[in-house]
Amino acid sequence: MLERYTREEMGRIWTRENRFGKMLEVEKAVAQAQGEMGLIPSGAAQAIQKKADFQLKNILENEKRTRHDVTAFVQEVASHVGGSEGAYVHWGLTSSDVLDSALALLIRDASRVLQSSFSQLKKVLSEQSEKYADALCCGRTHGVVAEPVTFGFKLAGFLSELQRNEKRVFQAVQQAMVGKVSGAVGAYGTLPPELEKKVCEMLGLSVEPVSTQVIPRDRHAEIVLSLAMTASGLERLATEIRHLQRSEVAEVFEGFTSGQTGSSAMPHMNNPIYSDNASGLSRLIRSYVTPALENTVLWHERDISHSSVERIMFPSVFILCDFALNRMAEVIQNLHVDTDRMLENLKSSKGQVFSSLLLTLLVQKGMSRSSAYELIQSLSFSLQSGESLQNKLQENKTVLKYLSQEEIKEKFSLEKRKNQIASQVKMILKTIK
Repeated sequence: MLERYTREEMGRIWTRENRFGKMLEVEKAVAQAQGEMGLIPSGAAQAIQKKADFQLKNILENEKRTRHDVTAFVQEVASHVGGSEGAYVHWGLTSSDVLDSALALLIRDASRVLQSSFSQLKKVLSEQSEKYADALCCGRTHGVVAEPVTFGFKLAGFLSELQRNEKRVFQAVQQAMVGKVSGAVGAYGTLPPELEKKVCEMLGLSVEPVSTQVIPRDRHAEIVLSLAMTASGLERLATEIRHLQRSEVAEVFEGFTSGQTGSSAMPHMNNPIYSDNASGLSRLIRSYVTPALENTVLWHERDISHSSVERIMFPSVFILCDFALNRMAEVIQNLHVDTDRMLENLKSSKGQVFSSLLLTLLVQKGMSRSSAYELIQSLSFSLQSGESLQNKLQENKTVLKYLSQEEIKEKFSLEKRKNQIASQVKMILKTIK
């Protein structure tokens, strides 16, 4: 993974040293349990607890010969234990007992870092949503001005989505918090089920009920799917910022620091580079969904076609999602919001943003829906410079048969709409945990 997109706390988890460290944690837990159950000599179990260690360079050198990283790892650990006790390292185990249980430990640690990143973005979105709860702006559909909303309301929608995605991720992580010590093909040929239960309890994991030789990969695919959905939510937020920063909209701008440049050629450029960046990373995260699903299809009790994928996929999806969450938190935290420009854009619609309110009111007063729709559409499409939909309605004889001047004026109240939406934002924020 490129250092450019790796935060240190998450990056440390997915180093080769830490991966082998988690494998060693599993090996020690197994040896301790085996010693307590009398499956291996207590002296060997104690020696493994005290002496088991490794040097990464030695594992890599061993692997050149063995062409098997777990064998290379076991040989290195056994050499540190030494003597006859070293022979009991990895006793009765198959590689996946260690690899899959260690992977669960890595995912658990990564999820804890990710939890902090989710919390940070939620905090920033919540603060900004509250701050701009009554900052009126255009709600747009198809990129076209539709009805009034507030910027706080927009952000509250992204916040609510983020909370749903957070829940999905940690439900998926919990599903993957299982270990296995069931041996080759998962049939307990060399070790009893009681050992597996004891080891998993020591590691803080549940027991995989039917493991074959590996933990079923549907558990892992669900994690990748949930992270991909999170990435899509982040890209949706980033895309909103990118659109609102366009010159012809110019309602929000990413923070721009002293000495920063937007273009090597055009000095005037101030671009939404962090949002662009998050969009690109989100696409990359989603690209792992297909291999994650394909990893669920292994031959018989297992093959290792999933192995090469996961060595790249898991570090990538966790590191990139963690980075994107923090990147968007920085964007929202430092966002410059031009509320005057928002109001200017809203008023440039000439009152058309209230067309649906007038439609429902005319129907309520007795006009047929089709007639009311056609009338308001015709008036909206005919507006010239300096005209407004409110004035057109107040001058229209057909409309005045159903509505008074005051009723028309009341429906064009931005203040009333602002208060209504701000109240909604407050209710939404109460639901965020």
